[in-house]
Amino acid sequence: MARSTLSLRRNVEAGALAVVFAIVTSLTGASAATLKPFKDDLFGYGRILESRDGGDWLTVDYDEMRDINGRDEVPERRVKRPYVSLGVKRAQANETVDIGGRGLDVFRVGGPQNAAFTVIFIHGRGGDRRLGANDYSFGGNFNRLKNLAVENGGAYYAPSARSFDTDGATDIAGLIDALARRSPGQPIILSCASMGSFLCWGVSRNATAVKQLSGMMIMGGAADPDFGKSAAFARKLPMFFSHGSADGTYKAEDQAALYARLKKSGYPARFVLFETGTHGTPVRMTDWRDAINWILSR
Repeated sequence: MARSTLSLRRNVEAGALAVVFAIVTSLTGASAATLKPFKDDLFGYGRILESRDGGDWLTVDYDEMRDINGRDEVPERRVKRPYVSLGVKRAQANETVDIGGRGLDVFRVGGPQNAAFTVIFIHGRGGDRRLGANDYSFGGNFNRLKNLAVENGGAYYAPSARSFDTDGATDIAGLIDALARRSPGQPIILSCASMGSFLCWGVSRNATAVKQLSGMMIMGGAADPDFGKSAAFARKLPMFFSHGSADGTYKAEDQAALYARLKKSGYPARFVLFETGTHGTPVRMTDWRDAINWILSR
């Protein structure tokens, strides 16, 4: 009887240890998927004016005199030197990616294979891959994204969009597939700014591409009233929105209404509103580390 009791106790203890080990392993995995800080004191969100939905909605204080004139050496053209770290240039290149027999020109930072995560940025009208490669414009925010990618074993791609219609969305879906094959099983995040948002919404209808994505970011973009009919909606692909409250190109109210509908249905969504910010504010002020970590945590 004593031996039986001792054996049972040992089995219980072994089971408890296995549970603890599983929890520790799970926590370690979650930690590994979190991007390390990089110049958070310069790029993190400033004063929070409002927080709701458990922190999924943030209204952030924005001031043009402080956040452009005080941050840039030449306003909107060249950020001050402390905001950039140029050693990352050693890890970047221009290349042409084969997307099913057609070439797509991209700018890449980080290794071309086995990236721990991948971020794709789609420019708006009048842009190309050079916009997402510029270290000094938009307050140095793209330079920070480059460094976040390299420092955390990831990759960042900025393609030149051929168009902002169905053909353009097909190109981006092809790029997603190519990058998924380069880094099997690893997270891919698609981010789109301004008119580039049309390509994000187009990709949201592509079931194959949606399965390969871990999340989507819309920065100062158009709202999609039919998003509820998309493959992304059906899969509950995490959606991150950032917008300026004074955007004269795409109204913040339209995007906020979409966010509200998503949250009401229990959908994983986040919204960062820059109070008094204009159309280009989200590309300048979105905290890439915060947004990527939120998506990876889903």
